[in-house]
Amino acid sequence: MSGISTLSLELRHPFALRKFVICPSAVLLLSPFFALADTPLPTLPAEQRTNGKQTLSAVSPLKPLTLDCAARIESVLERPICTATIVGADGYVLTKASEVPDLDKARVRFADGRTAALREVHREARLDLVLAQAVGITGLPVVSLGASKPLTLGQWLCSTADAGKEPRIGIVSAARRAIPGTGAALGIRMDEKTPKEVKGVRIIGIASESPAEIAGLQENDVLLNIAGEAVAQYRRVHELVNKRQPGEVIEVRYLRKDKEETCRVRLASRTKVLQNWEGEDFANGGISLRSDNFPEVLQHDIPLYPSDMGGPVTTLEGKVVGLNIARVDRVTTFALPVEAFWTEAQQWIKADRHPPKAVLVK
Repeated sequence: MSGISTLSLELRHPFALRKFVICPSAVLLLSPFFALADTPLPTLPAEQRTNGKQTLSAVSPLKPLTLDCAARIESVLERPICTATIVGADGYVLTKASEVPDLDKARVRFADGRTAALREVHREARLDLVLAQAVGITGLPVVSLGASKPLTLGQWLCSTADAGKEPRIGIVSAARRAIPGTGAALGIRMDEKTPKEVKGVRIIGIASESPAEIAGLQENDVLLNIAGEAVAQYRRVHELVNKRQPGEVIEVRYLRKDKEETCRVRLASRTKVLQNWEGEDFANGGISLRSDNFPEVLQHDIPLYPSDMGGPVTTLEGKVVGLNIARVDRVTTFALPVEAFWTEAQQWIKADRHPPKAVLVK
């Protein structure tokens, strides 16, 4: 192309830099493109980059349905632990037991801003529920209960995220049913051929975010004692752990570099440990410590997190029909139907309000 000058230019893009050499005659053909490149592309308003005002305004009327009967269980450092459902105007709340093994180390925060210490009243391992009372709190709104049995597949439900700060909706996604248990787990792999001279069971692997990892156990630690019993075989470790409920806290004594140490481990369900180990729970927000072994559940697809468990599930008319009890995966949450716990819960409350009178023994 002798006698024709050329034009060298660069096109810049956020992800790449390209250099082109073109003839002047081609500039006329490309000029509209260059004009477009200089024009900033339209962007969505900030308010529409999330759900948008219209979507949020459609859901906002549901907020009081869950806000009025939910509270937040938190640590003394205000870290959210789980959610609670208010079941008595004088401070009684129900929540997920396996998330709060030590209620005396937690407190409750209500929607009106009041906080209080918690007094444990009754713990029911079969349902993974704990009834507690907020110390010195009165005048709480009373929940409006409804029957869950008439609910049908696809029926809309409402729940709360972050103790009532954000309403969430979803549908009944499966038939009511019992959920069998798979047992508890530490989240470790053990040496099945530990040398006879080693008094204990050696750990050869630890699952990510497992009870063992959280408690500080490490590979090559040698387990000496589980919940008060000396262990010399890996099978016995399995037996001692598996017979317990997820959420239970056990004491573990172990040997690390010739030094004996002790830690407390809060067990999780075998389901949770396996999902973490196989990477199925990656970036999905986690699942509950206990996600199985329930006599009956109401399954829904409201997007919640483990810290939202213990909170109420309501119809769009505001009737509480269940209590969130386990986040199973990204699109599955189990709730205890009202019929599965309310009769017993009333008895626990009544017995606590009217304890037996002391009898003088002569």
